[in-house]
Parts: sequence; structure tokens; C-alpha cells
Amino acid sequence: MTFAELPADTCGTADCKHGRGACDDCKVRMFSVCAALEPNELDELDRLSQVKNYPAKTMLFDQGAQAGAVFNVTEGVVRLYKSLPDGRRQIVGFALPGDFLGLAMMDRYGVAAEAVSPARVCRFSRAAFLSYVDGKPHLLRRMHEFAGHELSLAQDQMLLLGRRNADEKVAAFLLNLQARYARIGQKSVTVPLPMSRQDIADYLGLTIETVSRTLTKLAKDKALVVVPDGVRLLSMDKLDALAAA
Repeated sequence: MTFAELPADTCGTADCKHGRGACDDCKVRMFSVCAALEPNELDELDRLSQVKNYPAKTMLFDQGAQAGAVFNVTEGVVRLYKSLPDGRRQIVGFALPGDFLGLAMMDRYGVAAEAVSPARVCRFSRAAFLSYVDGKPHLLRRMHEFAGHELSLAQDQMLLLGRRNADEKVAAFLLNLQARYARIGQKSVTVPLPMSRQDIADYLGLTIETVSRTLTKLAKDKALVVVPDGVRLLSMDKLDALAAA
């Protein structure tokens, strides 16, 4: 199911809120690029935004579609993936609350974005958002910081798909995800895994059987315990040693 891109002043069927305190109520504002803005600037940004809800497995945008909007994820997790010529998919990342999507300076989206769990986003017309950013160097600096963080995640992904074995890939994935949750104020030894085992396999370049077998092995080694909706990390030393290999 794909939501068509909507003009900035049209809500469509999804939830929408214009200028009614959406930014004030936002739980992830201080972890997103919006943290750079003063209250009066937030009011202006609020008037440009649409609050939209996407059920799980709903597309935010398709690979190759006209890049008409940018999205700030405020709740849920979104998978980002590229469709390969042979019909397979390569998941290139998972967007968490606080992440902006669609900021690349391209006319078309280079990846597809699909809600893993029910997701809530602030949607902005791309033209209106870029116009808003002009003349706000403090916001541009914050966006550059986020771009650097995204580049670091892309480099991590390249390493994961390199010469590491399955144990090393899964350990690095879990530790990186834990660090990302901590970055948005959710520091815990329990790492939520709303994505499926198949999603993890597609991200790490493994089979679903290998991912399941590796998690079972790490559990037997008492490095972690599988819990409902995630894993609890028991031995950071063991996982760190694997991830650093």
C-alpha cells in the first residue's frame, strides 16, 4: 500500500495537525534537527508540517518516486531498502524516531521507505522545507551533523557486509542499534527488535536461518537472551569482542 504524495496544505486520510502545538508535543524534538530551533522558529516549522500516521507495512515513499517531501520520524521504525534488478531487496538502514528522511539533494528518492511498526511522522513539502532552511545557518549546521551521522552509519553498513562472519555481523548490528536507541534517550541493555528476522538478514547480507541460528548461539554463550520483541544483552565484553573483530 502506497500513500500518494500530497500538497503541503492537504491532509488526506491520515492524521494531520497544522500549527496546533505538534512541535511542542513532540517527544523526539530534542534528538532531531529541530533541537537547533528557537520557539518562534518552531512555530513557523509547525505551520509547514503535516502529522501523518502509517500502519505497519505501509510505504512512506517508493524508490525512484518524485522526491516531493521530507519526513521526520517521531514514532516507530522505518526500513529503508533498495530493490535490486533480480527482484531481491537490500535493506540499507532502519530509521528511528528523530531521523529525517528525504533530505538528499536528488529529484527522486534513491531508496524506498516502509513502516516496520506503526509509524508517526511529520511530513513537509520538500520545497517549503528547503525554503525554510535557507537563512538559518544554525539549522544547516545541525543538518550537517546529522548527515555526518548518517555517513557513519553507511560506513558501518559497508563493514557489516564485508569480511565479517555471521557472529560478528549480528553482534555489531545489536550494539549499533543499542547505541542509536541510547542516542535518542532510550539507553538500556534490552534492545527492541521490531524488525523481522528476515529484515535483519536482508540488512546483514545473511539468510534468515543464519540470523536465527546465530542468535541462538549467542544465547547459549550467555552473551544475550532473546526476550519478547527484542534481546537483552548480558555480556557486553563478549559482544564487543565480536563486533571489534
